[in-house]
Amino acid sequence: MIRFHMPRLRQLRIVGLAATGLLVASVLVAPASNAQVASQSAPTTAAANTIPGVDEIVSSPNLRQIANVPKVAPLDATNSDIAFQGKYAFAGNYNGFVIYDISRPSAPKVVSRVLCPGSQNDISVHGDLLFLSTDSSRSDDSCNSTAQAADVKGSWEGIKVFDIKNKANPRYVKSVETACGSHTHTLVPGKSSKTVYLYISSYSPRAEFPDCQPPHDSISIIKVPVKKPTDAAVIATPNLFPDGGFPGSETGSATTGCHDITVYPSKDLAAGACMGDGILMDIRDREAPRVINRVRDTVNFAFWHSATFNNAGTKVIFTDELGGGGAATCNEAIGPNRGADAIYDITGRGDARTMHFRSYYKIPRNNADTENCVAHNGSLIPVLGRDIMVQAWYQGGISVWDFTDSANPKEIAFWERGPLSADQPVGGGTWSAYYYNGHIYSNDMVKGLDVLELNDWRTWTAKLVKYKELNVQTQPSYLSR
Repeated sequence: MIRFHMPRLRQLRIVGLAATGLLVASVLVAPASNAQVASQSAPTTAAANTIPGVDEIVSSPNLRQIANVPKVAPLDATNSDIAFQGKYAFAGNYNGFVIYDISRPSAPKVVSRVLCPGSQNDISVHGDLLFLSTDSSRSDDSCNSTAQAADVKGSWEGIKVFDIKNKANPRYVKSVETACGSHTHTLVPGKSSKTVYLYISSYSPRAEFPDCQPPHDSISIIKVPVKKPTDAAVIATPNLFPDGGFPGSETGSATTGCHDITVYPSKDLAAGACMGDGILMDIRDREAPRVINRVRDTVNFAFWHSATFNNAGTKVIFTDELGGGGAATCNEAIGPNRGADAIYDITGRGDARTMHFRSYYKIPRNNADTENCVAHNGSLIPVLGRDIMVQAWYQGGISVWDFTDSANPKEIAFWERGPLSADQPVGGGTWSAYYYNGHIYSNDMVKGLDVLELNDWRTWTAKLVKYKELNVQTQPSYLSR
């Protein structure tokens, strides 16, 4: 890997800072608009055969939009993931990231916009540090970089580190280059509060890419000293598939790395969604994670995308991003078992733990053929005594569903916009939909930040749980059952 010796504080451009009149003028907060309400008695089926009109909103009566903050230039590229800390939400965008003050969920305010291009700009936060993934080949590691081919040895991809102590003026303080870039990353707290780790997921090596050579069956582990983040560095590249991953088929992707990893630090457990394989890992040694179980689905899964544990750590949900997120797969032709979630029960103890498939879950509504729709990012809702999560489905909208019975999952709430176009495919929809301290926050790729309010007797206990910080792929344990 090539490393760049740059000044400690790199140049960046910060756009639209501070909570001033200038900022307010650029932020539009939309009320909960003209939602069409489905039947209270059957929230999962009332809209199943009715595709809303362009930009029309439909929902079950227990889920409603209370705010929207549209994207503005120059952060008008694709929106991506979200992280949370205190009264702030940190939203990734292919051109950088936005920090929102969400102390009033019905009226979020932009605190700062940071222009720093480099897809996907997957994002996480820890204390005064923000981490940003770059998975597009760039001319250098600065925020002024330009696109440059990956077959050029001097091209850069990896992790950028920002100091966010001053939310109105984040400072770029460090970069770390990683093999094949960083499509996503997962923040893993160390056993000591002095250190955090980043598990870097990347894939798709090619012989002509000097910094992304096949085989690429590994992840990169970055060690970050919390008090001295400028010393962050790659300290290990464990091979998760020493015998090779799934070789690929007509219906499934070959494993050439991982797409995303979710860790459950309090249980020293992790689940990896690795293109053609789903894996369970022991992470007691943060610098040497070990694969203890692996599963495949060669019938219905095309691309293992992400993972979510239940609170007890006895179940794991894997998502299948059929079509790469750009295809219309929520329709009758594709059916209910492809482009869906797969629920696995985890049985056994220690290294004898194994995953057992129980069922699939997919939204019970057909979307238009112009709408990209497939299982994507979601989080647990911290409900006592039940397993319930909220999930993004791109233009399929947002689904809240109960998987307490692993074999019989069911939707309990939904919210969605109609297609962006009635005539031709146009990409968009919600990238991430996460529950945080009483509300659901959605980063819509085109429409901006949406805030939703869920009012359902099955989820009211979630309002008792308050997080100081939430990176969804660093799964916290909430109140014991």
